[in-house]
Amino acid sequence: MTTIHTLDLNFQGFPGTIAAYLIPHARGAVLIETGPGTTTAALEAGVRAHGFTMEDITDVLLTHIHLDHAGAVGWVARHGARVHVHPRGAPHLINPEKLLASAGRIYGDDMDRLWGEFLPVPAEQVHELADNMTLHIEELTIEVLETVGHANHHVSYRLGDVLFTGDVGGMRFGNRFVSLPMPPPEFHIERWRASLDRLQQLDVARIAPTHFGIYDDVAFHLAAAREALDAAEAWLVETMRDNPDRETLRKRFTDWIRAQAEAQGLDEAWWHMYEVVSPPWMSADGMYRYWHKYRAQ
Repeated sequence: MTTIHTLDLNFQGFPGTIAAYLIPHARGAVLIETGPGTTTAALEAGVRAHGFTMEDITDVLLTHIHLDHAGAVGWVARHGARVHVHPRGAPHLINPEKLLASAGRIYGDDMDRLWGEFLPVPAEQVHELADNMTLHIEELTIEVLETVGHANHHVSYRLGDVLFTGDVGGMRFGNRFVSLPMPPPEFHIERWRASLDRLQQLDVARIAPTHFGIYDDVAFHLAAAREALDAAEAWLVETMRDNPDRETLRKRFTDWIRAQAEAQGLDEAWWHMYEVVSPPWMSADGMYRYWHKYRAQ
C-alpha cells in the first residue's frame, strides 16, 4: 500500500482545517496541495517530520488554484518542484495578477493576513493536465479526473484506492458533517452534481478531501456531499422567490447552514473552524452570482 502522510497546516492556528498530502516515492516525494502562503512554515515542518526536505519534493499536484489549496505553490516551486494543474488554472500560476485581484475583491483587507504571498511559478515548471490523463511519477501511478462545479479548473486525483477530491467532494470537520464551499465566481450546481456522479462511480476505498483528512466511508461521504448540494439548491430556489439582495442572502444562508451543522452535531469549536475555512457569506455570494447568471428568469 502506498504511504500517504497527512500534513496539518494549522491554518490561522486551527488544526484540522487545511491539509497537504505527502506521498513518498523512490526519488523523493509528491505533494497534493500546498496550502496558503501563510502556512509555509507548517508545510516545511511537516515535510521534514517525515524525513524529507523541500528540495525532495519533485512534483506538486493541485486540485485547483484557490489560495487555501495553492497559495504556497510558487514558494514550493522555487525549491525545484514541477507543478501539475488544470489548463485553465495554469496561466494564473505563471502570472497570478488576475487571480490575486479576484481574491482581493472577496477578502479585502484580510487578504494578506489569511493568505500571505502568492509567488508566480516559472512557466517551464508548469505541467497542464488533461481529463483521464495518467501521471507516472517514479513508481506512483496517478489518474487525473476533471471535476468542475466548485471551480471550472478543478481536478481530482486517484492513486490506487485513494481519491483526493480537493473541494468538489466537500469539506468534513469534526464528525460526519459534510458541507460544500460554494465561492464565486465559478460555483455551478449542475456541473458540481455531474462531478459527484462521476466520483460516485469509482471503486475506491478511501477519500481525502483537503478539508480535512482521509476517510474510509467513501460511499457515505460522497452521498452526503450530494445531499448537501441538493439541499443547498432547494434552499436557494425557495429563498430567491422574494429576490433578496446580497446582504440578506448572506444572513439567511448563514442562519440556514449553521442550523444544518448543529442538527448534525457540529459543536461551537468545530463551527468556528468551518467559518475560518469557508465563511458562509462567501458561499452565499457564490450562490447569489450563480442564481443571477444561470437561473433567474
